[in-house]
Amino acid sequence: MKQFVQLLKVEFSRIFSNNVLMAIFFGAPLLYGVLFGYVYKQAKVLDLPIVLIDQDMSPLSDKITDALHDSETLKIVEFKAGNEDIADLMPNHGYAAVITIPSNFEADILQKRYPEVRIDLNMSNILNANFASKSIMKVLGTLKAGIEIESLKKQGMHPKQALKSFEPFKTNFNKLYNAAGNYTIFMMPGLIGAIMQQIIFLGLALVFARDFEDGYFKVLVGKSNSVFYQVLLKMTPFIGLTFIVWMAVACFIPYFNIDVDVFNGPMLLLIVLLSFAAMAIGMLFSVAIPNQLKATELLMVISTPAFVLSGFTWPVSAMPVFIQNIAQIIPLTHFLEGFKKIALYGGSYGNIQGEIQALLIIIAVGFTSILVLLKFKIIKQLKSITLES
Repeated sequence: MKQFVQLLKVEFSRIFSNNVLMAIFFGAPLLYGVLFGYVYKQAKVLDLPIVLIDQDMSPLSDKITDALHDSETLKIVEFKAGNEDIADLMPNHGYAAVITIPSNFEADILQKRYPEVRIDLNMSNILNANFASKSIMKVLGTLKAGIEIESLKKQGMHPKQALKSFEPFKTNFNKLYNAAGNYTIFMMPGLIGAIMQQIIFLGLALVFARDFEDGYFKVLVGKSNSVFYQVLLKMTPFIGLTFIVWMAVACFIPYFNIDVDVFNGPMLLLIVLLSFAAMAIGMLFSVAIPNQLKATELLMVISTPAFVLSGFTWPVSAMPVFIQNIAQIIPLTHFLEGFKKIALYGGSYGNIQGEIQALLIIIAVGFTSILVLLKFKIIKQLKSITLES
């Protein structure tokens, strides 16, 4: 035990002597957490720039203008009255949409000619386009309903009957689990999970690769040839360091007022399993590839697309089958699915059984592979020591 403690002190000194690793391991989660937190702090898209081309200049088109002004999602940044080239407007200024009210608009409505309001959406940014489209349709839909009801009332129909005639049934959308469409709730926790997986990958990718490169592995084998001893020695410092970083990033939840239920037992279990699964994969690469640069480069190949492959923003079911299979071996995929069930749906241990099992399988396969490969490395090192003596 005394020897283990002494070697543990050496491990900590070797870890902290790597300034780049320390900067990434502690700095990346905090820096990116603050950065992403402020990026999504507004929580929803506001004041999307649009252009209104009013070729009618009538009282009705004025109502449309006023209604668009009242929308918090939209902001009329240019108002034009003539014919404009849409191809010139959008690329130069990046407008989310251009709305064109045709000439004789009000007159055509009164004559039942069904004029058309043209809406040109800038689809170069799908998110902005969707927000703009939804808001514009809401504004115009409300006005259309009002015009139709007024028309029925002018024909002598009672106001209540006019409303029922236009709207034979009601539609009630009950938004669940993120009712306000808060983008901070949607994106921030998922990004934190992705960052944590990445730094654990990076940290554990160096533990044995560095020893193989500088010859310290020979010293360790001279102290103990037990694979369990070696793995525990390498993991212990990172268990403590990872715990500290998780505690730090957890502070972002209350700081940015992210309304998710994450301070509970099921979420703690998911965090522990994600951490150990990421450690298993990182250490496996470290044992299998005795070169720090190559080990980290290959792990970054896995880690970089992990957030996209996880299905957190784009559904896994919409991906090709072979990519779905790749996604299943990445710990983040199961962590984020479990996160949604616990933090957003208010689930319990029973709701995340599938995710728990998947992470346990990754941990079991990863550490079993580490023990087997490391045993071969130790045997090879012992033979080398014997030949030297």
